[in-house]
Amino acid sequence: MTDPHGPTRTSPGTAQRQTTVPLAVVILAQNEEENIPHALASVIPWAAEVWVIDANSTDRTADLARAAGARVVTHEWAGGGAQRTWALRTLPFQQDWLLFLDADERVTPHLRDELASVLSVPPQEISGFYVKRRFIFLGRWLRHGGYYPTWLLRVVRHNLARCEDRWVDEHLVVDGPTGRLRHDILHEDRKPLSRWVKRHEGYADQVVADLEGAREGGPAPRWLSRHQVERKRWWYERVYLGAPLRLRAFAYFLYRYILRGGFLDGPEGLIYHSLQGLWYRRLIDAKMLQAHRSADALRGGHAAPVRTPDPADR
Repeated sequence: MTDPHGPTRTSPGTAQRQTTVPLAVVILAQNEEENIPHALASVIPWAAEVWVIDANSTDRTADLARAAGARVVTHEWAGGGAQRTWALRTLPFQQDWLLFLDADERVTPHLRDELASVLSVPPQEISGFYVKRRFIFLGRWLRHGGYYPTWLLRVVRHNLARCEDRWVDEHLVVDGPTGRLRHDILHEDRKPLSRWVKRHEGYADQVVADLEGAREGGPAPRWLSRHQVERKRWWYERVYLGAPLRLRAFAYFLYRYILRGGFLDGPEGLIYHSLQGLWYRRLIDAKMLQAHRSADALRGGHAAPVRTPDPADR
């Protein structure tokens, strides 16, 4: 692991900032050479600190980040929740406020200006801010299917924040009240679709691992909550978990594609909801069923109920 307190290399252009917003940015990355330049270009010119937590990439991710002027620290991947928790507890932030950004995301100019305004005199009673994610797939903004707006807690006072213990679909939690920002983070993965499929095969295994263990410290499931993630957790635990194994993924796809209007996003919407809302969910169910039957065969006992994944997307 690279020492986060040690010297870091910066590019000659780092000092020529457009403005300095009192904000540290942390980007989690592993083999993201197609995406990392865009994420960094959206924050390097104005953020007071930019950190890239690189999980032993085998491509040019770390070199590109250093060349752009980011501070690069290597930390072996142990799940999304563990990676964020390690950053919160280890990195020597000079700023009180922190923005978590994924490598395939970027900050819009409008959000940049809003952060500059809000953090110039931050409200003392607020511990974090939710931002909207604008999801782009195959070049198209998915406005429907329940994908916009997706509210994510991403801007936090780092000393008041923690992350739930999950490999995937992890969420930040803060002690204290939260607010909402008006403008968006853009999510656009520039890798080939084949990489998307392979990555989600790995995600399915990680979801199974999450469901096999007790995961605490995340958002509470509340149907009447004003927070979107808490409502989704309630939907998952009270509705999705109780649905028949053979039908739930199909029902979830129809809910997103028909009832929530995913069909309005054209062929890109059909492809995405078919892959992420149906194929991916069926893959997780199959892996859960396989693991359940294997464990039951080893025990020689009766099968226990099969649990299912959280349909709330990160």
